[in-house]
Amino acid sequence: MNEDKKDIKTFIKERYSKIAVKEEVCSSCSCCCGGGDSIIQQAREAGYSMEEIKSVPADAVLGVGCGNPTALAEIKEGETVLDLGSGGGIDVFLAARKVGNNARVIGVDMTPKMVENAVKNAEEGGYTNVEFKLGEIEDLPIEDSKIDVVISNCVINLTPDKSAAYNEAFRILKPGGRILVSDLVTDGPIPEEIRKSFKAWADCIAGAMEKQEYLNTIERAGFRDVEIVGAHYFTEPNMDPRLEGKVLSIQVKAGK
Repeated sequence: MNEDKKDIKTFIKERYSKIAVKEEVCSSCSCCCGGGDSIIQQAREAGYSMEEIKSVPADAVLGVGCGNPTALAEIKEGETVLDLGSGGGIDVFLAARKVGNNARVIGVDMTPKMVENAVKNAEEGGYTNVEFKLGEIEDLPIEDSKIDVVISNCVINLTPDKSAAYNEAFRILKPGGRILVSDLVTDGPIPEEIRKSFKAWADCIAGAMEKQEYLNTIERAGFRDVEIVGAHYFTEPNMDPRLEGKVLSIQVKAGK
């Protein structure tokens, strides 16, 4: 990894470490969060119902994300699920309810404080079928062909190497496995100065890939039947006018 990519990841890790311990609220993020005044409102704007929000530990709800992948992944009892960039654990805990006590849901996150927070949340919530691992989505600490379903929520846009992330997702999936990813992409070019901004990277904008190239990246990793199953344009009151109509939140499904 070149120095620019290392610096981007360091900046993002520091930013999300602060969010994990509530030193920074994610209302300052321009795309990974909703535009509301509260974490709960942000989570609802991302696609979570109040029933889902109330069913998980309060500290698992950080107001980050651009969708609710567990709502569309059709997770079945007995499946093994992996969440890429699991944060406080909200999607892991929602998936854990669906797979049942005899199955397993694993969360991987590159930020130690996020993993610590998620482990604490799991203990407080009494979850026995979840596990959280420290690791990077471009080099997953998971064996080949072990996972039935991969989910991710507004995380892959944060990596400078999306091809590596999708290659890893393909590697760890069982034959016949599937992914359901909520992420941000662009519809048309965005200013170069935004692309070069570390803050815009942490805000989930600078690393957002053009929509068709994003889908092509998934296909090149080996996935079949790549399909957008949900999409909407992102807007917020303080959005840079140059980005209006240029940022899309999409939910993508594909199989191995």
